[in-house]
Amino acid sequence: MVLSEQALKKIDRELAKFPANQRQSAVMAALAIAQDEKGWLPPEVMQCVADYIGMPAVAVQEVATFYNMYNTKPVGQHKISICTNLPCALSGGERAAHHLKQKLGLDYKETSEDGKFTLLEGECMGACGDAPVLLVNNKRMCSLMSNEKIDALLSELQASDVANDVAKVGA
Repeated sequence: MVLSEQALKKIDRELAKFPANQRQSAVMAALAIAQDEKGWLPPEVMQCVADYIGMPAVAVQEVATFYNMYNTKPVGQHKISICTNLPCALSGGERAAHHLKQKLGLDYKETSEDGKFTLLEGECMGACGDAPVLLVNNKRMCSLMSNEKIDALLSELQASDVANDVAKVGA
């Protein structure tokens, strides 16, 4: 099986929230679970989700390619999306994007050579009053991001990588 038993159990919990004839309603949650496990959604993972839920693979692919929180190509360990829609752009989003690009040595849609960071331009995150806004790995929203706060965030993410690497070596 492409997905682990643990991932399938999580998908089962999502499926249980809907009537049996509405299993496709759990597709977004199922894709998120699969992506959390695999890091991205290659065709075989989307096919597995489709088969498990009982919906056409093309319908699962349509969902995965429509929403920008799903990764249909490999991304870095830390995917950073920065909102550059007009309100955020006018409130520091462009400045924050420039700073991130400089610090990471990346442009939008690029991943660092070590596979640690991917930088993406994000769509509205619904927090215009807190601009500039970053979203880390689709789960952590960071608001009012000054250059100093961006530097601290990058340091924190790099430190967590080092701690994880040390834990792996010690295991």
